[in-house]
Amino acid sequence: MTRAPAVPLAPNVWRIPTVGRSAVNSYAFVDDDGSVTLVDCGLAKAPARIVRGLAAIGKAPADVTRIVLTHAHPDHAGGAAELARRTGAPVAAHAADVAYAEAGRAPVSDPAVTGGRLFARLNSGRFPKVEVAQPLADGDLLDVGGGLRVVHTPGHSPGHVSLLHEPTRLLITGDALFNVLGVRWPMKWLCSDFQMTRETAHVLGELDYDLAAFTHGPELTDNPRDRIRAFLSARR
Repeated sequence: MTRAPAVPLAPNVWRIPTVGRSAVNSYAFVDDDGSVTLVDCGLAKAPARIVRGLAAIGKAPADVTRIVLTHAHPDHAGGAAELARRTGAPVAAHAADVAYAEAGRAPVSDPAVTGGRLFARLNSGRFPKVEVAQPLADGDLLDVGGGLRVVHTPGHSPGHVSLLHEPTRLLITGDALFNVLGVRWPMKWLCSDFQMTRETAHVLGELDYDLAAFTHGPELTDNPRDRIRAFLSARR
């Protein structure tokens, strides 16, 4: 089956797969004036696929007016510098991840996790440096398609955010949760503080939404809030 370059989720909201059918995802929001906000930019090689995804919804790089990063990891911020260059769009990220994005290096992995110590020793987590024009904070409401709420969910990185699109009741979890063979935690060794990831993810069970989208895995359309709450409750 051919992978769709863009998957419609809600009015004027699309998922753009950048690896496989849903292994790594970016998102596009189209405003009434035709402008586009991109959420996450995949790996460094992802911009070509994101541009193809934009073309599939009748958009071009020139239509992109904002780039929002859920966090400063290579599979989310890796293509940001190139897309910012192509589009001229400013980049937004939580204030706690700005220094990492601008250094082009992911936060140090959790030293309490064996894999995290190895990941740090291998000097992994590098990506092209990208300037952040807009530092974000918890609770910010971005003027994106009627309102995109910033929900700070640190742990996967210090500035990791999830995003709630209030008009369409769409939640983007970022890497707070994966949906790979079911809802699950991100790999421990990729988190800067895995215990904090577990603690802050519980806010996702308290929000109101009808559709849950993930940067790793397909979206949940059938009672997503209940399914996420059940996962979180079972792992308290």
